[in-house]
Amino acid sequence: MEIGGSSESQTQNETKKGKSKIPRKPKESLLKQKSPAEFFAENKNIAGFDNPGKSLYTTVRELVENSLDSAESISELPVVEITIEEIGKSKFNSMIGLVDRERVDAQLYDDYETAKAREKRLAKEARAQEMQAKNAALGKKVKEQSSTKGMKGRGEASFYRVTCKDNGKGMPHDDIPNMFGRVLSGTKYGLKQTRGKFGLGAKMALIWSKMSTGLPIEISSSMKAQSYISFCRLDIDIHRNIPHIHLHEKRNNDDWWHGAEIQVVIEGNWTTYRSKILHYMRQMAVITPYAQFLFRFISDAPDKNVTIQFARRTDVMPPVPLETKHHPSSVDLLLIKRLIAETSKQNLLQFLQHEFVNIGKSLAERLIGELGPEFSPKMVVKSLSDQQIVRINQLFRQAKFDDPTGDCLSPAGEYNLHLGIIKELHPDMVATYSGSAQVFEGHPFIVEAGVSVGGKDVKQGLNIFRFANRIPLLFEQGADVVTRTALKRINWGSYKINQTQDRIGVFVSVVSTKNPPLKGLARSILEMILQR
Repeated sequence: MEIGGSSESQTQNETKKGKSKIPRKPKESLLKQKSPAEFFAENKNIAGFDNPGKSLYTTVRELVENSLDSAESISELPVVEITIEEIGKSKFNSMIGLVDRERVDAQLYDDYETAKAREKRLAKEARAQEMQAKNAALGKKVKEQSSTKGMKGRGEASFYRVTCKDNGKGMPHDDIPNMFGRVLSGTKYGLKQTRGKFGLGAKMALIWSKMSTGLPIEISSSMKAQSYISFCRLDIDIHRNIPHIHLHEKRNNDDWWHGAEIQVVIEGNWTTYRSKILHYMRQMAVITPYAQFLFRFISDAPDKNVTIQFARRTDVMPPVPLETKHHPSSVDLLLIKRLIAETSKQNLLQFLQHEFVNIGKSLAERLIGELGPEFSPKMVVKSLSDQQIVRINQLFRQAKFDDPTGDCLSPAGEYNLHLGIIKELHPDMVATYSGSAQVFEGHPFIVEAGVSVGGKDVKQGLNIFRFANRIPLLFEQGADVVTRTALKRINWGSYKINQTQDRIGVFVSVVSTKNPPLKGLARSILEMILQR
């Protein structure tokens, strides 16, 4: 009885003391949806906007490649001008209408230094200078110490105005807002060799500008024989993935200029990515010797200014890459369903003939016969059930088809690669090679390669230059098959080349509708070149 009574009274006391102990009913989760722009803003590293320095590099790269694509699409020899202008804090504040303010509470800032810490730092710098003087007296090389290292606050950003102007085809007046202010809308979604896959570059630069400066992007554009220039100033509504237009008007085109000029102000870091950007421009000049580039970096400090012109060496341009149809061995269920939904063909026989490469009428009839009695050449293609589409996909995976040709591809060409290497590196010797088309998972690809010895501004040892669809690959070098092959699998000594002392350039360029693995292929091509 005591135990029971005690338990009952305890329960009553707990109920009286705290009703809050009763667990609350959780709120129902609301289903939320993110726009493509919002997704890429939160995952900007996917598009190469990992940090301010790389964001500056990626912005330059994307704008240059868009300019080349635009000029090449109308068979115009590209002329591309790229300018990076450093914007100081006061100038940036003036641009956004913000008045400069002096610090009031010095201890609030990240770069605040106490008197004791300052005394310690100055003593350390004095000892370093004394050591430098002693080493200099002994004739030893000394490395300069920066007295400002670590003194810059984390919140103090650097800003740059990036401008890219070209002589390409320009853009239709009404399309400009959506081309820049709507993520995942563009002209690069067909199956063909492209420098960029999704057209994210300029749009990500706009998103990065909105995130880091809040300033809009400015676009000037005119098409051939167009009497006006389209001018548009806009930013992007991240949450709705639509352009926010500040100004969109037509201006006089007295010079009959055609092309595009894009200007964007972003946070960046020129100091840490200077060499990457200049290296990129030089490699781009190697792979596109038919283009003329003018690069400028402008600063308030004249000694930091940079102007480099990469002259055109040839008028021979690669052919424009052609859009091609899918090879049966490269498709999956989703792609087959999409092709069925988009096709203009009525029956299954026509669909197989016209939506895929290397399927003629006789082969299409044989495939339909192999599919089974529930299939017929005249059946309406849009009436296919999910099970029937799976059966088609299974047959595509197992059947034997002729390989696609490389006619849709646009390699730089052995002539252009050879000229580009000579123009930019001035080597003592150079040999190049362009392979025939090969196939990987139903996608054609072509590999071109070159080896140079000696040259201007070429470091001792191996210098690897990698290109994919005629764009330089500067990151993640070392683990790739080209670098591993050149370092470990080629016996350079057997070709009278000293791997560590000679200045060797290794160039490998791949063009494809889908980049393939090059294991084994890179070595055979390089050895073929060396034996010439």
